[in-house]
Amino acid sequence: MLRKKLRISTPFLQRLLLGRREIVISSKTQFDFPSISPKVEQFPQFIQSRKLNFLRKDLGFSGRTLFSTEAAQKFSCWNCCNGVSSNTTPFLVCNACGCVQPVDQSVDYFQIFGLEKKYEIEGENLERKYKDWQRKLHPDLVHTKSQKEREYAAEQSARVIDAYRTLTDPLSRAIYILKLEGVHVDEEEKIDDVELLTEMLEIRETVDEANDSQELKQIQGQIQGKFEQSSNSFADAFQSRKYEEALAAIRRMTYYKRANEEIVRKL
Repeated sequence: MLRKKLRISTPFLQRLLLGRREIVISSKTQFDFPSISPKVEQFPQFIQSRKLNFLRKDLGFSGRTLFSTEAAQKFSCWNCCNGVSSNTTPFLVCNACGCVQPVDQSVDYFQIFGLEKKYEIEGENLERKYKDWQRKLHPDLVHTKSQKEREYAAEQSARVIDAYRTLTDPLSRAIYILKLEGVHVDEEEKIDDVELLTEMLEIRETVDEANDSQELKQIQGQIQGKFEQSSNSFADAFQSRKYEEALAAIRRMTYYKRANEEIVRKL
């Protein structure tokens, strides 16, 4: 076991890295590499550094590490180059150095908040995780960081806000979760459901004829009840993978939401 600072020639380093991928070193061993050949440069950035301190806290377990080019390139911090296992999601902030990472579009809104990808979610857990992320990502909290990290923080914060707004709204959440399943949702689709159109005309007439706020609130309660029924219908259809029924439920939810917005404007 090496205990002192060593200077290793390039050929020996090449044989070491290319011959064996697993290297056991002491917790305080420091390597000073004089130069790196083109072949060695194919390894992750943290191997290319001219002076690397391999400390046990960086390795994560007993001073032993495995060099994996693919994993390090896909899951590594831009600041400290700390490798992250593929099952560590979302990688918004580095657990090692705390630096905000660039936006990864492959991380969906449910993963951001550590939620199972399903329509019915717990609002309390969503709000708590949202506040946790904002404490780490809000631009005002990283004003002393580098320009690069401030830009990352602004992008990540905006995406977390959008994710929170999408998942807290039942209609937006329904549309989003269908899109994750690869089901196209045309939000501007013209409705040809005669029954639904007739119902919406009746609701509009009732709203127009309402004389006071109390009557409007009573109508609003009825519409909210219909919205919740459609929301439950969507949940059942989505769980059963009956996407046509799910889309029909979204259309009803859309019209009920618009009717409610019309009432709010009149109140």
